[in-house]
Amino acid sequence: MHPSLSVIFFTTLSGAGYGLLALLGLLAPPGLLPRDPLFALVGLVLALGAITVGLLSSVLHLGHKERAWRAFSQWRSSWLSREGVMAVATYVPAILFGAAWLFLRDVSAALGLLAALGAVATVVCTAMIYRSLKPIPRWHNVWVLPNYLALSLMTGSLWLSVVTLPFTEQAWLSVLAVAATALAALLKLAYWRHIDTAPSVSTAGTATGLDRLGTVRLFEAPHTSENYLLKEMGFEVARKHAARLRSIALGLGFALPALLSLVPLFASGPVSVAAALLAALLAMLGVFVERWLFFAEARHVVTLYYGAATA
Repeated sequence: MHPSLSVIFFTTLSGAGYGLLALLGLLAPPGLLPRDPLFALVGLVLALGAITVGLLSSVLHLGHKERAWRAFSQWRSSWLSREGVMAVATYVPAILFGAAWLFLRDVSAALGLLAALGAVATVVCTAMIYRSLKPIPRWHNVWVLPNYLALSLMTGSLWLSVVTLPFTEQAWLSVLAVAATALAALLKLAYWRHIDTAPSVSTAGTATGLDRLGTVRLFEAPHTSENYLLKEMGFEVARKHAARLRSIALGLGFALPALLSLVPLFASGPVSVAAALLAALLAMLGVFVERWLFFAEARHVVTLYYGAATA
């Protein structure tokens, strides 16, 4: 599939924002995070800011942006519509949670839980947009949803460390960031292993119904020039480039952030804050590369009619 930068920005930024929002909503009410209103302001502005910028960037991918509002009407059958509904609905408890924390000094457990549930539900809807697409086997598998949730948790926990360290040093937050990063890395490796080794569901033979006659090969291209289907759904990334990009994603997105997240366990002050900030920034860059690969390595079954051996 052709990677769309606007969608990649959306999934990267909003994933981190929803992960941070969910952690704030769950951990702040029981007193596991600073009660300082300034902490609340920084944390919630960062979370909702990332979510908002991500959502706005996703609109850039639409051919007719003035029709974006129509997507909300198809929530009964469309995961994209459900994502939009949940994204907007989550703002309500999130803003009320922040307002109560900032102005009433009340860190509401009920509003925090609702904001967290809305954040998780929105990430689930985003993942299901791709997980539900049967014509794209590299998306239609059990690893997509856990990966989306794990990446959101990872980036959210890394940014939580960044905003918490200036107020208080809590070793368990660094441990949480390392554990979340390790989990996300393991799930990403499992996903890559699956798409590399899973047998192809469709071939040119099964697509045409001629497989019983032998091996089916393209005799003549259906078009003399590239068309929309080939441009959007026939995008290919060379195997050597994909391997290199996977290594970059693992290094920047998982290995280095995990190592840097250990620094606050042994250092304090500006050093720990700088290490946490660098870890979060590198993770965002690594996830951006990983998201690009998620799209670039996907194959639509329509390419079988244009000469692809498998999908």
